[in-house]
Amino acid sequence: MTFYDGVHPFYPQARRKWAFSVDNIIVIIVFLVFLCAFILIIPGIRGRARISWAFRVIISLFIGAVTVVVNFTSDWEVGSVNATTNYKSFSTAMINAEIGVHIGLNGVNITYTGTPVQQINETIDYNEQFLWIFGSDYNTYYKDALMRGLPNPILYLAEKFNHYDPCGLHDQYRISGHYASVCMWVAFCSWIICNILFSLTVFIYGAYMILVTAAFILLSLISFSTVRNAGFCNIRLGSEPLNIYYGGSFWLSLATGLLCLLIGITIIILNWKVPGKLKSFFNTIEEDEDEPSVQLYEAHGYTNEGCDAV
Repeated sequence: MTFYDGVHPFYPQARRKWAFSVDNIIVIIVFLVFLCAFILIIPGIRGRARISWAFRVIISLFIGAVTVVVNFTSDWEVGSVNATTNYKSFSTAMINAEIGVHIGLNGVNITYTGTPVQQINETIDYNEQFLWIFGSDYNTYYKDALMRGLPNPILYLAEKFNHYDPCGLHDQYRISGHYASVCMWVAFCSWIICNILFSLTVFIYGAYMILVTAAFILLSLISFSTVRNAGFCNIRLGSEPLNIYYGGSFWLSLATGLLCLLIGITIIILNWKVPGKLKSFFNTIEEDEDEPSVQLYEAHGYTNEGCDAV
């Protein structure tokens, strides 16, 4: 029972912070394994090919990791406010706390942390998740929160994202997040095809596929941004308004989409203007392997003319 450093494994433990998701950790570990495997084999690559392969593999793994991870993050939109609010129903206690909203493609995380954490003989540190992804029932999460008697600010914010709330945020985020997630998964599939085409040295078609990857990433962002066009309810906690803005996952996805767009356009231009140099960049291993052989033949006095004579 005390195998985990004195922590009883069958007792409920404190929730992880909203930024740490098991799905995110699994995806990151998988891509780190691929990166470590490449680091182990890179000493066997000779000459300029080592730089070429390192650049291509690192950029490719970064793009692939982003297109998968952002499906499970909770910071596409974020907002926080420091306010003095009522703690729980049937209680007159007022709490100074930081209330945060972290919106992802699959749901919303609501955090409620006291400033200081220890107040009214309690530890004020809550992190609650409410999912609206297809296949889950948001109302079930909300009813469970009511049954557990969570603090009023959490229930108030969770109610704003409820299906029956006049604001209509639930339907907006649920549909927009669903299509944004679908576009991200299509971008991931096109990223796989792009890598296959580049490994087959079909550069121009690989460039087209990486442009497809960029297009679907940008479509994902456009889909999620449609929530803003529908308007946003005025949410106030105490006397302070809660302002929600785009978070890290949104801007990271935008940067990745623009990076894919830049890579695709660059490869197409190079294939048109200097195809030889582009082929040299992707096939430096073959060139590096040929050069020592040529030098060896020349060192022994063999030339092309001698070979033709024979």
